[in-house]
Amino acid sequence: MEQYKREFIEFMVGADALTFGDFTTKSGRQTPYFMNAGKYRTGPQLAALGRYYAAAIQDGWPDHVDILFGPAYKGIPLVATASIALAAEGRHVGYCFNRKEAKDHGEGGILVGAMPEDGSRVLIVEDVTTAGTSIRETVPILEGVADVEMAGLVVSIDRQERGTGDLSALAQVSHDFDMPTRAIVTLDEVVEHLHGLEVDGVVHIDDEMLARIDTYREQYGA
Repeated sequence: MEQYKREFIEFMVGADALTFGDFTTKSGRQTPYFMNAGKYRTGPQLAALGRYYAAAIQDGWPDHVDILFGPAYKGIPLVATASIALAAEGRHVGYCFNRKEAKDHGEGGILVGAMPEDGSRVLIVEDVTTAGTSIRETVPILEGVADVEMAGLVVSIDRQERGTGDLSALAQVSHDFDMPTRAIVTLDEVVEHLHGLEVDGVVHIDDEMLARIDTYREQYGA
């Protein structure tokens, strides 16, 4: 596992963005772990997050990507900080995001930022995806603006569990839109790194938690 992935896992735990316990997902599943990107609340955290996304983008999309697209609302700060982090490495990539409602005054339109043009390669940046709902909403928006090429989707963590069918949410998006998908880390990598490891004085995945995660994945894993 690459070093930046190890650091990202500990970063998520340290920011309380990745927690372990008893949670209920939007779909009603009882899960022993939960990811909440809303816990990133400081400038240093946001700057670090951008660097981790940039590392994943460099790994997964080393060739040209013209625009990073962030679905409103959580995707907006993600594309901004990832674009800044890529610029610090000498790679200049534009970013844009959508409004929830189209603006009928000023510059108008539903997109803000670098406008896609015919042939633009657009990479979607999200926190997580479970059913791929925001992707299904935003891909038609992008394709309605220009004849774009969907470069793919990158998220922070792949839960590696079934979405609406037998495939994982990321695999389903990849299949439905014929584009590559990638996560900074997968749940396999999280478990591998955190099991028995003390982070800030706490072992977040001990043997009991590992057993709970395994049981959950037996039921919902992809």
